[in-house]
Amino acid sequence: MKIASIDIGTNAIKSKIFRTTPASIEFIEGIRSPIRLGADVFKTGVLSKRKLNELIKTLKDYQINFIKNDIKMYEIVATSAFRDTQNSEEARRYVENEIEHPIRIISGLEEAKLIRFHPKAQSKNINAFVDVGGGSTEIYIYRDDQHIIQSFQLGAVRGMLGQNNSSEWKRLKNWLNKQSDVDTLVGLGGSIRSFLKIYNKNKMQTSDFLSNARLLAKLGNKEKIKKYSLASDRADVIDHALQIYSEISNLLKIKNIKSTKWGVSDSIAVKTFHELYSKKITISRS
Repeated sequence: MKIASIDIGTNAIKSKIFRTTPASIEFIEGIRSPIRLGADVFKTGVLSKRKLNELIKTLKDYQINFIKNDIKMYEIVATSAFRDTQNSEEARRYVENEIEHPIRIISGLEEAKLIRFHPKAQSKNINAFVDVGGGSTEIYIYRDDQHIIQSFQLGAVRGMLGQNNSSEWKRLKNWLNKQSDVDTLVGLGGSIRSFLKIYNKNKMQTSDFLSNARLLAKLGNKEKIKKYSLASDRADVIDHALQIYSEISNLLKIKNIKSTKWGVSDSIAVKTFHELYSKKITISRS
C-alpha cells in the first residue's frame, strides 16, 4: 500500500510518496515546490489570496499525482508560515475547501517532537537534530530516555527579511547553554544538504563548516548560483540558515556536523504508517 505526506513549509511545499508493508516503509519519490509563503507573512503579517491560490494549485497537482499512484491515505501539515500569519484560520479554511482535504497546523514543539521518528534519533550517541526551516528552527535531543525538544522563531526566510530578532537569539543561547555533551549536529533541511553537497560530503568537522560558511557568505547570490549550481530560492537564504547552524554548533561545542535527507514530510509519513500498522517496522531512509 502506498501512502503520502505533504509539508506546507515557509520556503517550499514538499510532497513525498512511500511504499508500505506491515513490516516496512520505503521512500519512493518526492516533489518540491518553492512557493515561499513566508515572504508574505514576514513582510505583511498575512497570507495573501495570490499566495494561497498558488498553494491551492500546487496541492491539487500533488493530489492528481496521488490519484495516479492509487494513494488514498495522506496527511497535510502546515508549519511556521501558517502558525504565524494573522489570518491563519481563515487561510486554512479557504485552502481546505478548495482541495477538499484537511490541513493540520502544527506547533513548533510538535514539529520538533516529530523528529523522533528519524530512524537514528534515539541512538546511543547523543546527537542534536536541528531543523532550520524558512520561519523556525526546531531542535531534538534524545538523552536518558527523554525527548528534549524546543522551537525558535529563527529561520532562513525570516532572516533574509531581517526578522530574526535579538530576543529570540538570546532565548536560543540560554536554552543551548543548558545542554551538554552532544556528539554531533545532524542537520535537517535543504540548506545544509545543499551546502555540504558543494564539497561532496554529508559530514564535516565544525571548524571546516564554519570557515566554509564564511567563505560562501562573501559571494553574491548570482555567484552562488553560477559557481555551485544552487537554486535561486536556495542561494538567497542559505547564508541565513548556515548562520543558525553555526551558532548552535558553537554554543554546543559540536565537533562534527552532518546532514540527513529526513524532513517533516518523512516523519508525518511514518506517523501515518504507525496508524496503519502496529507491528515492528524497519525504515529505509538515510
